[in-house]
Amino acid sequence: MDEIERLSGRSDWVDLEFVERERTPEPIIEVGIQLHVAGLSLANTKQMLDRLGVERSRTAIHNWVQKADVQPDSDAEPNHIAVDETVIRVNDERHWLYAAVEPTTNNILHVRLFQTRTTQLTLLFLRELQQQPQVEHATFLIDGAIHLASALDRLGLDFRDEKHGNRNSVERVFREVKRRTSSFANTFSNASLSSAESWLQTFAVWWNRCQT
Repeated sequence: MDEIERLSGRSDWVDLEFVERERTPEPIIEVGIQLHVAGLSLANTKQMLDRLGVERSRTAIHNWVQKADVQPDSDAEPNHIAVDETVIRVNDERHWLYAAVEPTTNNILHVRLFQTRTTQLTLLFLRELQQQPQVEHATFLIDGAIHLASALDRLGLDFRDEKHGNRNSVERVFREVKRRTSSFANTFSNASLSSAESWLQTFAVWWNRCQT
């Protein structure tokens, strides 16, 4: 249970302003969110809470993750940012997970989930990433993908092709996401696109804390 062991320590990355409307004690909600983000399915998270003497439904746990609305954030000013996308399945349909990772720290700077992969959606992802002022002077590392190069060029951002080296940081993140979602049978079942994206954004914050 390596995932569980890594959950020790502070959990102030979880925004629990919504707790006042919940009947569940705040520490239990924190544990539930962290267990699910660490890779346990909703059913297994429910079982773990049952062992703590707290009976909550899978729907309740799912709602905690959604309401927490955790977003990755960083004060770093990276010289390089690795950008890539990979396929994630939601209800057995292909979706595209975009991620931007700072290679030195392995911190996830931004994640989005789209139903398809187009230059326009790539531009949307990059424009959202640009809202973080610390990325202004960074060089973006890509794997030669034409749509990524086209979008970066249109935004006037510096980039270069790099098959290995620092760009591997984003591949490590993708491998970890897929390893953890394998407990969901390699797919987000009975989940909306926004629900799956919320889980991924929450995972990004948890991941960043584990890198420090």
